[in-house]
Amino acid sequence: MIRALYSAASGMTAQQLNVDNISNNLANSNTSGFKARRAQFQDLIYQNMIQPGAAAGSQTVVPAGLQLGLGTRPSSNEIIFTQGAFSMTNNPLDVVIQGKGFFQVRRTSGEVAYTRAGGFQLNRDGGIVTSDGDPLEPQITIPPEAQNVTIAGDGTVSYSQPGQTATQLAGQIQLASFANPAGLNSLGRTLYAPTDASGEAALGNPGGPEGNGTLLQGYTEQSNVSVVEEFINLIVAQRAYEANSKVVKAADEMYQQVNNLTR
Repeated sequence: MIRALYSAASGMTAQQLNVDNISNNLANSNTSGFKARRAQFQDLIYQNMIQPGAAAGSQTVVPAGLQLGLGTRPSSNEIIFTQGAFSMTNNPLDVVIQGKGFFQVRRTSGEVAYTRAGGFQLNRDGGIVTSDGDPLEPQITIPPEAQNVTIAGDGTVSYSQPGQTATQLAGQIQLASFANPAGLNSLGRTLYAPTDASGEAALGNPGGPEGNGTLLQGYTEQSNVSVVEEFINLIVAQRAYEANSKVVKAADEMYQQVNNLTR
């Protein structure tokens, strides 16, 4: 019964973390470029009362054994990089990635971070930056007199100037891809940093041989959180938490009966 108490307590702790993960997904259901996380769990070590395969006689072995588990623990909450829905903005600087890949942005610390959120703006110098002011990497500058800014599917940024028919090239947007994007480190503000688990960034143009997706101007990628699915997960987590709490209550009542045997 001691095992039952601790196993049930570990289940309650795990489901509490599960609810924390679900709440963060729901809180970011309208965050552009946000990717949901899915909590995963592992069972803990087992106590072998009878080892499976142990000798039961001179010529026989135990077919199944007797093993008692000691509960569960959270193992990971991996990022799910499925494509989010597209939202039309008609802003020429808003760009969505159709397929895999990440935009590169230069943080104030000088480090390069990666994001799926393509809602860009211009700073006072005409540079393309994120809503936090972090410039796109490689940096692209649009002159103040520029008109008809165009971002092609292959990442080419061009514009026209008053009185001129020929378009001017402003720069080239590059995308980064990772062998294991689920291993990226979340920094907040829909930014990610590479880790040993994700591998180094492989750079290339949109639609290039690296397998990166193409760009679509005038749209942003919405969160890939499914509110219905998260509510279902919330109900399952609540019921699992309730079931584990009932195990704690049942084990406590059994202990109470044992303590009353001496009366």
